[in-house]
Amino acid sequence: MASYLTCRKIDVVAIPGLPFMNSTETGTKRIRLFDRKFGENLIIDLPQVPAVYLFKDKSDTIMYVGKAKNIRRRLQQYRNASRRKIHRKMRGLVRDASSLEVRIQNSEREALLLENQLIRELHPPYNVDGTYGFLYPAIGIHATDRQALLCFTTDIDAWSDLNLRWYGVFRSRIRAQAAFRALVYLLGLVGHLERVAHLPPHARIRGSRLTGFRRLSPDLIVALERYLSGDENDVLVPLARDLLEKPRARRDASEVQENLRLLLAFHRKDLVPLRKALVFADMSGAYVSQEHRDSIFLASDSRYE
Repeated sequence: MASYLTCRKIDVVAIPGLPFMNSTETGTKRIRLFDRKFGENLIIDLPQVPAVYLFKDKSDTIMYVGKAKNIRRRLQQYRNASRRKIHRKMRGLVRDASSLEVRIQNSEREALLLENQLIRELHPPYNVDGTYGFLYPAIGIHATDRQALLCFTTDIDAWSDLNLRWYGVFRSRIRAQAAFRALVYLLGLVGHLERVAHLPPHARIRGSRLTGFRRLSPDLIVALERYLSGDENDVLVPLARDLLEKPRARRDASEVQENLRLLLAFHRKDLVPLRKALVFADMSGAYVSQEHRDSIFLASDSRYE
């Protein structure tokens, strides 16, 4: 069972004639700001185990959530933070925080999961990673006899009227967007790119894109769905075969090959790992919400077993 340790504020008294620094001289003893605020024996009393730590302001609001494989060693880094640029955030937290809470965990995985949960629920101002889950994109597809739609967005609810099947979400927006553009380019060579006027009515949403195609074979649509599902078979073979039949694709062979390589890399780095994480979590389909994406990956990561 996890345990909790709260280190309450120790008032910091300014000493006339001395600047407010990370440490001060009192007689012959040098007292660091970390020790003055959170206690000189805090680090010594902590076990060397995984934990989550929370820096709080004077109103007890959480400013920052962090995790550590070894909590004693991690907080020692805050205590010894220098004036180097890489330690700026640590120094700022120690300076601005009024209290520090430590939550001991049974394993590093438990610490990671709790850290992720608290960041997403509380959005602490000093945290960056994980607080912007709404930026995680997904790719959607829907096909009829007449038209195939491909969508890239971070807001799937805005496209609910189009009956798209969603894949994702993906932590790397850059890789997902590059893969989407590669698909648009290659499918535009195989089929016919729809004019915007021929797409279903939809609102313009910042960061989203809807594209339509005509004359894509049913086999290609199936292969595209398998590809986005993270199927580990030769999912791009039908696309490559159809491209070989197109004169423009043969003429622009180097560009076509570069986009195919990009799709293979996205499949290896993002689609297959997502499929494995979903299977580990006993979740069906090929989509996980932004809220739960990080937690299922942490739960399935063998590094924390």
